Amino acid sequence: MSTVTAANLLPGVKRYEDVKDAPRKTQEEMGKQDFLTLFTAQLQNQNPLDPVKNEAFVAQLAQFSQLEALTNMQGSMENLVKTMAGERMLSGSSLIGLKVAVPDSFSRLEKDGNIEGKIDLPLGASGVRLNIYNQQGGLVQELVAGPQAPGVASLSWDGTDAMGTPVPAGLYRLTATAVVNGKTTDVTVNTLAKVQSVSTNPADGSVNLELEGGKSIPLSSVQRVGL
Repeated sequence: MSTVTAANLLPGVKRYEDVKDAPRKTQEEMGKQDFLTLFTAQLQNQNPLDPVKNEAFVAQLAQFSQLEALTNMQGSMENLVKTMAGERMLSGSSLIGLKVAVPDSFSRLEKDGNIEGKIDLPLGASGVRLNIYNQQGGLVQELVAGPQAPGVASLSWDGTDAMGTPVPAGLYRLTATAVVNGKTTDVTVNTLAKVQSVSTNPADGSVNLELEGGKSIPLSSVQRVGL
């Protein structure tokens, strides 16, 4: 019995020690080069008395062409996704320092300034109550508005407390309830919050805006921008 040594290996054949720990490709990792190698080996080792029929040959070539086209398409799509992610990031970064409308979020009250909010009342309301809270959750002011027509209602807080005294500048949150068809219900208040930073989700390339006050919203949800 002969012994297989490094000296009598066939050209291109590696030693077991060289390949036993090499990473093995899974079925999902087979690419067009692997397909072409198998296809070539099939042609080289076919039975001369029963060669591959022309129809089968053309069908396999068509499969290879489809595989190559899908591979190229995948590469193009990946490049397109990266480009779009970069463009979204650039669009988001242009909003840093500006204010965007966001529901139920803290908004900054400047000295001698005010905070405006908008609520959606598709059925209108017979009355609206607006509550203003500071960052610690304390109730600062409570305002009551009369009947509101169907649509978007605009509300404003002048930055004073229940005694009419101006409160310190800072972050405040506005909440509201409305009486609709005789029932009291919570309604969402949209106020303007300043964009502090922008981040990208590596998983899907989506862009999020980090707002003053700690809230984060997707760029795609922005409907209103202000100074």
